[in-house]
Amino acid sequence: MKRIALVALSITVLAGTFAVAQQRERRAPDPRSMGGGDCRDNPYNCNDVANPLPPTNSVWLEEMTWIDVRDALKAGKTNIIISTGGIEPNGPWLVTGKHNYVLHANCEAIARKMGNALCAPIIKLVPEGGIEPKTGHMASPGTMTMREETFRAVLTDAAESLQAHGFKNIIFIGDSGGNQNGQKAVAEALTAKWAGKALALHIAEYYDYASVAKYMEGHGITEGKSDSMHDDPIITLNMFIDDPNSVRYDARVKAGKAAINGHSIADRAKATAQAKQIVEFRATRTVEAINKAIAAKAKPATSQQ
Repeated sequence: MKRIALVALSITVLAGTFAVAQQRERRAPDPRSMGGGDCRDNPYNCNDVANPLPPTNSVWLEEMTWIDVRDALKAGKTNIIISTGGIEPNGPWLVTGKHNYVLHANCEAIARKMGNALCAPIIKLVPEGGIEPKTGHMASPGTMTMREETFRAVLTDAAESLQAHGFKNIIFIGDSGGNQNGQKAVAEALTAKWAGKALALHIAEYYDYASVAKYMEGHGITEGKSDSMHDDPIITLNMFIDDPNSVRYDARVKAGKAAINGHSIADRAKATAQAKQIVEFRATRTVEAINKAIAAKAKPATSQQ
C-alpha cells in the first residue's frame, strides 16, 4: 500500500508540475518583458528595472548590456554608427583585417567626440570581388567577400534593427572604396522608407584618405617613392594605434622593415603621436560631416511643421 501511495503522490506532483508549465506556456506575453526572459519570473527581465551595476564607459553596443543600451537611449544617445571594413590582402606587414582595426580606433573616437552616439558592431565582411571566377582581392588567399546584394541586405537589416529600438540617426561609414555605393543606396532607401521617423546617413567624407595625407604632411609624414603595396603610412599608423601587432610592429622594427613609402615608424613615441593625430583629424572631420548631414536632412521636416 505504501508503494502505491508513493506512486500516486509522484503522479500528482508530476501532474501539478506539468500543469504549471502548461499555464506558463498559455499565459499572454507580458509587455514589460525584455532582456531574454519573462518579467514575471525575474525582475531583471522587466523594462523598468534599475541597472544593478554602474554605467559602462564603453561606446560599443556589443560591450553593453540591454539595460546599458536602454539607459543610453533615454539619456539621448540616439545616434549610432554602422561601420564597414573588409578582409583583404595588404602586403607583408598588415593583417587582412586592416580596415576593421582602423575602424575600431576611429568609430570609438567619432562616437566619443559626438557625445551622443554609440558604435554598432563593425561589419567585417564586404564586397571584395567575385568568387567563381575569382576577381579583385579574391585572387589573394585569406580574402573573404560578400555579394553586393548580400552586403546591402545586411546593412538594411542592421539599420532597421537599430531604428526599431529608438535610434534616430543611423550613420554609415566605410573604410574601403567598395563599400561606398552600397551604403549610399541603403541610406537613401531607408530614409525614404522611414519618412521622418529616423534618418540613415552615408558619410562619404569619412573615406577621404587624401585629406588625411595632406593634413599629416604638416605633422611629419611626407611620403617618398611608393613601395607599390596596398599600404601607406596613414593606414599603418591608424592600425598601429589600435593594435601594434596588426602591423607586425615589433617584428618589423627588429627586422629593419619599419618603413612604408619612405616613412619610418621605428620611433615608437613619434609613431604613437602621429597615429593619435590621424585618428583625431579623421574623427573631427567625420563629426563635422555627420552634424552637417543631420542638419540638412532635418530642414525639410522642420519647414513642414
